[in-house]
Formats: sequence, C-alpha cells, structure tokens
Amino acid sequence: MKYSSILLLSLSLLSGVASAGGTTEAGIGGALGGVLGSVVGQSIGGSTGSAIGAGLGGAAGSAVGADKRSRGEAAIGGALGAAGGNVVGRSLGGTNGSLIGAAAGGGAGGALGNYMGNKADDDDRHYRDRGRGYDRRYAHDRGHHYGHRKHKRHWRD
Repeated sequence: MKYSSILLLSLSLLSGVASAGGTTEAGIGGALGGVLGSVVGQSIGGSTGSAIGAGLGGAAGSAVGADKRSRGEAAIGGALGAAGGNVVGRSLGGTNGSLIGAAAGGGAGGALGNYMGNKADDDDRHYRDRGRGYDRRYAHDRGHHYGHRKHKRHWRD
C-alpha cells in the first residue's frame, strides 16, 4: 500500500510538472524522482540499489521539470543531490530517512542546477549582446571606406 500511494502521488505531480519549466518545477521533479527511484531501487537492489535509483530518478525528474536550455545542469544537480541525500538520510534515519534525504537532496540539487544553468545562459547572452548596452559614441566612423586605396599612394617604375 505504501509503494502504490507513493507511485500515484509521484505520477500525479509529475504530470503537472512536465508542462512547465522553471527552478521550482525542477526542484519538485528532482524530489519526486529521487523518492520514486529510491523506492524502486530499494526493492530491486537493497541500499546500493536505492542510492543508484535515487540518483537516476532525481536526474530524470529534474530534467523533466527544468527549462529547455538548462536540462543537463538540472539533471546533474538532481542526480547528485538525490543520491547523496539518500546515503546521508539512510545513515541518519534508516529507510524513511533515506526517502526524506533523497527528496530533499533531489529537490535542492535539481533547483540549484536549473538556476545555475539559467544564470550561465544569461551571463553568456549579456557578454555576447553588446547592442543594448554598447555606447556608439565611441565607435568612430568618418564614412570613408576605401580599403587598400586609403592613402593614395601611386608607385612608379
């Protein structure tokens, strides 16, 4: 009963997350994916399988909820956060602690990865785009475009 309710809750929340894209959605997706992956991994491979499943689920959930341009960063953050949270939670609180840790780590990692991906895109865009903040008063152009004939030198034999 516990697994079916977790699965139903995860799928219902992930269906709403899949249509949007943002930092909050990446965090929610990473948290739900980490918990779901942890439960599936626990049933297949014990504590090691739980950590691996949390990492895979956190990566998938974060990537689904993230912006299009920063899905890779969100997936990496969600995977590392969910797997790390699962391991730390298991050492502190057993099976329930591992689920809580996977949710907290996957959510925080996915949201942070999405934010950092968006921030890097904004920095690149600002660096490349000199059109809006570029002051044209310092771009001197007198209108004479003669190229190699600019200095009027005529060589004689």
